Amino acid sequence: MKKRMKKQYIPVIVVCGLILLLTVIGLGAQVVMKYIPTREHMDLTEYYGTAQEGEAIVVLGTDIMEERAQISGDQLYLPLNLVNTYLNQRYYWDAANQQILYATPSELQYYPASGNGDSDVWLKDGNVYLSLPFVQKYTDLDVYMSENPSRVAIQYQFSDVNTVQAEKDTYVRYRGGIKSPVLTEVKKGDTLIYMEGLEEWAQVATMDGYVGYVWKTDISEPSVTEFSRDFQKEEYTYLTSEEPVNLSWHQVTTQEANAYFADATANVSGVNVISPTWFYLQDTAGNIADISSAEYVNAAHEKGMQVWGLIDNFTADVSTTETLSQLSSRQNIISQLMAAAQNVGLDGINVDFETLSEDAGPHFLEFLRELSIECHKNNLVLSVDNPVPEDFTSHYDRREQGQVVDYVIIMGYDEHYVGSTEAGSVASLPWVEKGVQDTLAEVPAERTILAIPFYTRLWKTTGGALTSEAIGMDQAQQVITENNVQTVWDGSVGQNYGTYETQDSTYEIWLEDAQSIAEKVKLIPKYELAGVAQWKLGFENSSIWQVISENLQ
Repeated sequence: MKKRMKKQYIPVIVVCGLILLLTVIGLGAQVVMKYIPTREHMDLTEYYGTAQEGEAIVVLGTDIMEERAQISGDQLYLPLNLVNTYLNQRYYWDAANQQILYATPSELQYYPASGNGDSDVWLKDGNVYLSLPFVQKYTDLDVYMSENPSRVAIQYQFSDVNTVQAEKDTYVRYRGGIKSPVLTEVKKGDTLIYMEGLEEWAQVATMDGYVGYVWKTDISEPSVTEFSRDFQKEEYTYLTSEEPVNLSWHQVTTQEANAYFADATANVSGVNVISPTWFYLQDTAGNIADISSAEYVNAAHEKGMQVWGLIDNFTADVSTTETLSQLSSRQNIISQLMAAAQNVGLDGINVDFETLSEDAGPHFLEFLRELSIECHKNNLVLSVDNPVPEDFTSHYDRREQGQVVDYVIIMGYDEHYVGSTEAGSVASLPWVEKGVQDTLAEVPAERTILAIPFYTRLWKTTGGALTSEAIGMDQAQQVITENNVQTVWDGSVGQNYGTYETQDSTYEIWLEDAQSIAEKVKLIPKYELAGVAQWKLGFENSSIWQVISENLQ
């Protein structure tokens, strides 16, 4: 009986043993599979999106763009908007003449559009595209072409790039995890753009357009890299002064007023540039008024002053946008300025185009590029006046201005202006200093000039209604004296402040005087700026010139 029962138990034990073994093998396989990285590759169409026939996906740096490139034959074309926004903003579409203009430092180039995709510029379905070789002619790029799907990866940033090196052959995965599908393989020694570090993984981008994740243990520590480049382009040169610029604007409104130059400058000292308001737009065809005077220029030269003729856009019924958006109008303005400069012996041109609308921005920049070419051919200094940087004036693009003009001038005034809803300083010191700092984020200090006001505003509040008038330094002191005003230095604004009342009104004034002007001028050596400018000649008192000269050094 015992033997028979023992024989019956043996199959049961074997079966249980087999079951246990299979369970252990299964569990072991699951454990092993859990920790074995997958080598499955991701479907790149799912990753990049779909490219239609005749299109290519564009990867710029570490970003997959929504806009598509176009393909014609064996040539790839990039959308103009994409090129302007990310790669090179100097390709200017001249819609009236159906051509791209490109202003180099020395000449204006013309590239007519074709409707067939067989030239540098392709006008297709109302959209402008630039051939890749045309973009590469003026723009430093590295380009990687791939198929399935059709795509182009473009690297265009080569300075201060965070990079890592692959320390072994490894994979770039779609997500941070060993089970995430593989995007591509990288070899030991390959350079990757470092984007973000996680606990065990790092987000990176390959040069040929993959953005994904690698194990941190497979890469080096991040470092900042400067890529060596062979790309050569024509560089701008600048006409600048070795000594600090001390510029004063002279408001001249008639030809006859030029005769008063000697009287206007009788007590002036230290000024080495004078800028008379001689030119302004007359119509959208680019015709300008010209009241320049050779006699004025000769008299200024005798006093050791350069003359930079000013052109403004203050004519109310002439649209600056419409004027500057036309090649013929821009060239008309420029040719007239160059003729006037030659006729009277100007040393420079000062552009004072204010209250520009956002849509005028690209046309204004193109005007400056084209004007820069002709100014430098004629040995004329080109300067441009800008408001203190604010979000709503970003389209002035001071960075681009600073590339193409000799001097960028900060108009450090009109913090409070006629029409302001509250009384306040024309140019408080903290406000002016912030304007300097914000400008220097875009423009080299050695070509930045700070303009300061010689005027102040006398604010009047009557029955809740606020008005103001601009008055010069001597007139402001007269108001203080006649009304027995006790002014107090307000360190928070860097000015003397006074207030007084009449029977029905309250008056306030933040003075521009020797003390406030000194504090503003001190910003110039502090930030190593190119110099100072003043608006305007005639609003000063005679002692202010020494204050400027002493603090300018």
